[in-house]
Amino acid sequence: MEINAKAAAQLRITEEEFELIKVKLGRTPNFTELCAFSGMWSEHCSYKNSIKWLKTLPRDGEKMLVKAGEENAGLMDIGDGFGVVFKIESHNHPSAIEPFQGAATGVGGINRDIFTMGARPIASLNSLRFGNLQDAKTQHLLAGVVHGIGHYGNCFGVPTVGGEIYFEKCYHTNPLVNAMSVGIVKNGETVSATAEGKGNPVFFVGSATGKDGIGGASFASAEITKDSAEDLPAVQVGDPFQEKKLLEACLEVIQTGAVVGMQDMGAAGIICSTAEMSAKGNAGMIIHLDKVPTRQQGMKAWELLLSESQERMLLVVKKGSEQEVLAVFEKWDLPCSDIGEVTDDGLLHFYMNGVEEALIPANELVLGGGAPQYEREYVKPAYLQKNESFNLDHIALPSNIRKITEQLIAIPNIASKHWVYEQYDSMVGAGNTNTNAPSDAAIVIAKPTNKALALTTDCNSRYVFADPYKGAMIAVAEAARNIVCSGGQPLGVTNCLNFGNPYDPEVYYQFVQAVKGMGEACRYFDTPVTGGNVSFYNQSPEGPVYPTPTIGMVGLLETVDDKMTMDFKNVGDAIFLIGHQKNDIGSSEYLHKIIGEEFSPCPYFNLQEEFNMQQLILKLIKSKLIVSAHDLSDGGLMISLMESAFNRSLGFEVSQAINNIREDAFWFGEAQGRVMVSVDRAALDAFNSFMNNQDVPFLLLGNVIEKNVVVNNAHWGAVSVWEGLYRNAISDILKDAVLTE
Repeated sequence: MEINAKAAAQLRITEEEFELIKVKLGRTPNFTELCAFSGMWSEHCSYKNSIKWLKTLPRDGEKMLVKAGEENAGLMDIGDGFGVVFKIESHNHPSAIEPFQGAATGVGGINRDIFTMGARPIASLNSLRFGNLQDAKTQHLLAGVVHGIGHYGNCFGVPTVGGEIYFEKCYHTNPLVNAMSVGIVKNGETVSATAEGKGNPVFFVGSATGKDGIGGASFASAEITKDSAEDLPAVQVGDPFQEKKLLEACLEVIQTGAVVGMQDMGAAGIICSTAEMSAKGNAGMIIHLDKVPTRQQGMKAWELLLSESQERMLLVVKKGSEQEVLAVFEKWDLPCSDIGEVTDDGLLHFYMNGVEEALIPANELVLGGGAPQYEREYVKPAYLQKNESFNLDHIALPSNIRKITEQLIAIPNIASKHWVYEQYDSMVGAGNTNTNAPSDAAIVIAKPTNKALALTTDCNSRYVFADPYKGAMIAVAEAARNIVCSGGQPLGVTNCLNFGNPYDPEVYYQFVQAVKGMGEACRYFDTPVTGGNVSFYNQSPEGPVYPTPTIGMVGLLETVDDKMTMDFKNVGDAIFLIGHQKNDIGSSEYLHKIIGEEFSPCPYFNLQEEFNMQQLILKLIKSKLIVSAHDLSDGGLMISLMESAFNRSLGFEVSQAINNIREDAFWFGEAQGRVMVSVDRAALDAFNSFMNNQDVPFLLLGNVIEKNVVVNNAHWGAVSVWEGLYRNAISDILKDAVLTE
């Protein structure tokens, strides 16, 4: 075909970018080269519309062992000679088209990011968004995604220990599937995604290459439309058992000392791994594509370059150590082929049966090199005026808070997600401590050390919709709050920034403000952003999804004995609310789902107050002055009370402690910076004495009692009845649905 701007446009390369490619090459590219630029300059690989703002995030910290974005995942020191490796990424578009394989391969891909650095994955989390749960399409997508996550993770042998899931109509066409993986590595045994050493051989290892996933990076850089199903071949097909073998083989081959560098073949496949490894090492490569193992005959050079077939790695090996490497992969019955060598000319030479199909300077393809960088126009969205003009006085006072609680506890955003998480293996590896003792964050033993990790994913996207700057700050603060309430010290952040079309000025405003808010909060909590993922074009003909900057956070417990759980412990324990109580119902589940108000401001949030409160909670835990801690978030105080009661089937007797605050704001408001704790009667004097010397307000709400709920002296019935409403809400909706992969 003739190579011109029209041909480039079919590969989602703009006319401006096509002219830039010609300048960089000093000639017109051939079709294979154009395909390489299409994949590498896609939004998914180059971050061309986001990188300038991402660079404003805090990226340094004393516990960071690699620079942010320098490797496939973040790496932070946890002491005792070990590091934690972690990252979160999206697989949104593939999951919208083929939910089972889309979600499954998202899990596979993020785990490869962990073990390609030499770390063994020990835990998985996820953050999911879908449309209205009553809708048949949502039920189909939910079933497929959950089955895909469970199938891959369970077979691969890494426990799914935590996550979050929300249902909002804006995600109807374009669900969000964000997957996070966490691993442990011994310091000094990490492997870099770098190519260096002229003459060192380049090995392809793992599954054979097929035509599945071709153009996946470009597919992820476009909006979902009614025609997107035609892009189904762009969705990869995963094999978790093959990945398990690949994990063990890669960790074993690292121990031989023969590996110079290693990178998984994720987005954009071979072209991405060869380009990024070469550019990082100021090297080049000669690659013979006909030596790549394939499972389909007659694959062309451009197909081999762009295929995103799963369970594959690219290794640079020390010359002379070839047989040692081959022996390891032969042992694990995995394809392993010598497909080329490292050069020192900075060029990527791709050959097919002796014919040079492409010649491209590696640095010109990659982020931070020749890939273009843009800063798009942005304007404040018009809808924000509606949020700002909200008047609380126009909302009628509730007439029956018990009835509202019955409705609220059964809303899918609040109700138990056991239908989802019971499909995941949370116990494999015996490191998850939350099975019978729930905390606000997942607590996982960091074997082989005696330490534990606190892990969470958080983002209330309705808050970010209400105020992108403040909402993103809240996402960071809530993640830190969950870590702290579990007894951990927040360490660092990985993020997955899910937004609509960056060429829409109102969407780009949401993105810019969210990055600014996230950066400020991360600096305050001293949680550097170690890396992550930007996912734009989460948009359908009906409009963009809520701006959803998902925060994955890791915290550290020096010993698992420091763990704090959220459940009430004993009859007679006193229940306190710590933090600033406000006359606020902004963007709450109560206001949004029960009252039906779509536009309202973000809940109250003050960064300094939040930080002070969290530091106080850590002191209370260390001093053994409290026996439970649970943050207030979706649904407010009443939902936190219920959730703390369920695990041991203990009840509570509480009363509204402040009379000049609206009843709905007191029980259902979601003002930030608040934690509910329970105190053993024997420690009550010491607790009060300690709290009276702090600057953080606290309120006595009531007491833990036997098996019943009493609110403002009114008997609301048995805790077991409330737990039934909470536990069965989602499964009751889905019981008559036809659920298929």
